[in-house]
Amino acid sequence: MPAESVTVRVPAKVNLQLAVGPPRADGYHEIATVFHAVALFDDVTAREGTGITLSIEGEGAGELPADAGNLAWRAASLLAAHAGIEPAVRLHLRKSIPIAGGMAGGSADAAGALLACDGLWQLGTPRDELDRLAAELGSDVPFALHGGTAIGTGRGERLTPVLSSGSFHWVFALADGGLSTPAVYAECDRLRAGMSIPNPYVSDILMQALRAGDPILLGKALNNDLQQAALSLRPSLKAVLSFADDLGALGGIVSGSGPTCAFIVRDEAQAIDLAVALSASGLCRTVKTATSPAQGARFIAS
Repeated sequence: MPAESVTVRVPAKVNLQLAVGPPRADGYHEIATVFHAVALFDDVTAREGTGITLSIEGEGAGELPADAGNLAWRAASLLAAHAGIEPAVRLHLRKSIPIAGGMAGGSADAAGALLACDGLWQLGTPRDELDRLAAELGSDVPFALHGGTAIGTGRGERLTPVLSSGSFHWVFALADGGLSTPAVYAECDRLRAGMSIPNPYVSDILMQALRAGDPILLGKALNNDLQQAALSLRPSLKAVLSFADDLGALGGIVSGSGPTCAFIVRDEAQAIDLAVALSASGLCRTVKTATSPAQGARFIAS
């Protein structure tokens, strides 16, 4: 008997490294990135319905589109078309991942919708086909399905899992308003105009830090080629990075295209101390803490 509802939990991500090559002929950039899933989650519930409807609670409710402009809606539509069926689902997003923050909340919701609708409709779509559909929806969507840690190449959609040991503690400083990903890439291109840009590659030191589970080495290895562009468009982020550095964060980085700033710390106690200090500083909208790595999209109720 088909389930009346299916719920899938999906994680946020931080890019431990984001190396950006020159623009490609198709307008995208070749990248080499290390995706890392963190324990901030959205829950995507799919229930029987007529057509597609979408409701949202939590982070971004009232700001995010609840129609075909939402990646979760588009994921349900794409999966139905792939299966040759009429889309019939009521989607509900319960969001904790920051919106427009460089942590791939929209991509996570798309991955969750793919998996939840596949379960509700009892399609049994092979995982490689789900990965292909995810890549059609966006560069970060395949990683949200898998979670953990992975190297992303191409636009980020080609994944190679990475073994890491131990767990890490993070503090995320969330800014008011978002930053447009295309605008950040365009600013990166402007800042690098006339420069010789090497092909992107993943840092050996970063891989060593992950294998060893060493937060100190990982903090030193964090790197984002888009950070300078994000700081150019949002200079206030410099003060956030400096503040956390002064308080002893092991490393800090603008997450993806920003404007969220991610800080790795020694342990839970330091995470709490830094979160309290950042909250009181007035430098950011709000602060969240999380551990990592986290699992990818998974069923939690049906």
